[in-house]
Amino acid sequence: MVLRYQAVNGRGPASIQDLVQPDIPTSDLSALHISTLCCPAPKWWKEPSAQSLRLLFLFVFVMGVTPSPALTAGCPDRCVCDDQLVVQCAGQELTVFPNDLPLATRQLIISNNRIGDLPALQLNYLSDLVYLDCSNNSLTEISESTFGNLRKLAYLDLSFNTLLQVEDRTFGPLASLVMLRLTDNPGLGEVHPDAFSENAALQVLDVSRNNLTALNISSLIALPALRSLGLSGNPWSCDCDTEDLCLWVISSTSHAMSSLAEHRGKHPPRMAEVGMQLRADCHQGLGYWDYLFFIAIGFVIFSAGTVSAWVMGVLMVLYERYSKRKSEDNKDEYAFTSGQDDL
Repeated sequence: MVLRYQAVNGRGPASIQDLVQPDIPTSDLSALHISTLCCPAPKWWKEPSAQSLRLLFLFVFVMGVTPSPALTAGCPDRCVCDDQLVVQCAGQELTVFPNDLPLATRQLIISNNRIGDLPALQLNYLSDLVYLDCSNNSLTEISESTFGNLRKLAYLDLSFNTLLQVEDRTFGPLASLVMLRLTDNPGLGEVHPDAFSENAALQVLDVSRNNLTALNISSLIALPALRSLGLSGNPWSCDCDTEDLCLWVISSTSHAMSSLAEHRGKHPPRMAEVGMQLRADCHQGLGYWDYLFFIAIGFVIFSAGTVSAWVMGVLMVLYERYSKRKSEDNKDEYAFTSGQDDL
């Protein structure tokens, strides 16, 4: 039976008396037993004792305040797991990836430790993970299977590690990745051209302060949602291999706040100036040796053509003379044969 709040207070379209017994005053509802409102109690019905009510109340209270087993069961040592699905393990001098992580974890912070490897098997159990901070550790390599099942991951921080390279399938499974920080890896000198080809949702990419000398723009063209690009602090090689990168940054509509960190030991120039200078250096006009080369090639082609034409002409003349002489011999032989027949 549903009792409306308005009816209990004597207000609304219908009072409580209209729903139960009209002869019972509203003021006596607090002392009214449920059996009076509904139907007479059976003979076997007994009033619950005070101890039973206390036990029932305690059970309901404990069930209401006890956290979910997914949050409390197996929280790693030296880590804090709260009811917001956040596991905080920062600054605990961990040397290995924490074990017994709650499977419902959505944010995992293991920064400022000495972890040297991210085990794919343990990490891929966290399929609901959206935030992962691995900064300031000792990571040297990220395999293709490390993030294989983290399809909801939106934020990934791998800065201040010792990564050496980024391969083509490293971040491939991270279809929801929005922000990627790869800064301050002193040994990071190579990023595969297809490293970000499957991260269509990526908006912020920071590869500042690494050891990159060149970056194939194929890695950037594959990012339609890119809004911010960090390239500063790298020893870029100012040669024709960097021209495409400079010109792409200039012409791109994304808000790429980037600069070249080193330019032959001088203060880093503006990206536009570098791009224009590289365009001029890499697409210069023909020089003296270029013209000399083309003249030599033309002379060789002309000479070869002339000699070929002369040889063909000589062969044609010889062939005509041979054909004419053979025709005359045939005529003489025919005339001689006819004269013998007449005799």
